[in-house]
Amino acid sequence: MGGFVAIPEPDRTGLALFKDWRTWYRVTGTLGGGPEPLVVLHGGPGAGHDYTLRIARIAEQGRPVIHYDQLGIGLSTHLPDRGADFWTVQLFLDELDSLLATLGIQDGYHVLGQSWGGMLAAEHAVRRPAGLRSLTIANSPASMELWLAAAAGLRAELPPAVQETLLAHEAAGTTDSDAYKAAEQVFYARHVCRVTPNPPEVDATWAKVAEDGTVYHTMNGPNEFHVIGTLKDWTVIDRLHLIDVPTLLVSGRHDEATPATVQPFADRIPDVRWEIFEDSSHMPHIEEEERYLQVVGAFLDSV
Repeated sequence: MGGFVAIPEPDRTGLALFKDWRTWYRVTGTLGGGPEPLVVLHGGPGAGHDYTLRIARIAEQGRPVIHYDQLGIGLSTHLPDRGADFWTVQLFLDELDSLLATLGIQDGYHVLGQSWGGMLAAEHAVRRPAGLRSLTIANSPASMELWLAAAAGLRAELPPAVQETLLAHEAAGTTDSDAYKAAEQVFYARHVCRVTPNPPEVDATWAKVAEDGTVYHTMNGPNEFHVIGTLKDWTVIDRLHLIDVPTLLVSGRHDEATPATVQPFADRIPDVRWEIFEDSSHMPHIEEEERYLQVVGAFLDSV
């Protein structure tokens, strides 16, 4: 299990102008003159970058790594009064394009997206941006229909009392109750992060969602497996054949992104390979940190 090696400090941080707002970013390593950078897209939507910070250790291999907080969470501009019509996939695609241009890396970069970040990364890649060198889709579904079907199957394997608590509170609209939250954690410990207790960077992410859940609750819903937000009908399956860069798929054997949710990526992306981490769930970058860094690093170097 990971969590024992220090997360590297950033070489620089900043705020990039995006329309009337600010996108916070951090760079681990030095941009320019070496391997093209890896840009990490965090999940949620609206989860913040913290829980993905161990991926910054790719910089130890000589490749700079860029993390950022997407609009609405963390150290970027918060907009709690904006409604569902504002929080769209296109907004986050535009933000990514803006950040690439601000950092001057739009002509050569790699993207790694985790969970929702992988969905966003796929949306970015199907547009065939000229500077995209490779794509890593980590722990992501190709459609929310598949995600919801997988979640239903995993929920059915929970203890009966936990299932009953979840269903009762979802029906009553009381998903913010302590009893529901406790039942939710049973699922999370099996299928989200199997490192217990969760490392500080994961706790930091959950704390930020609790502090401002605008994006997460609007686009996703109350939690990872009860998706009632604006993304509930999302799919990229019909466009995956357009991805024209080498692609690595990453998932965990116990992942809430089950093999069935990932399979369309494997079937439809022309140049693709798939690595399943046997001792991981949704966060193999934490659960099997060293192997994850080796697999992802070797893939990036091969490109």
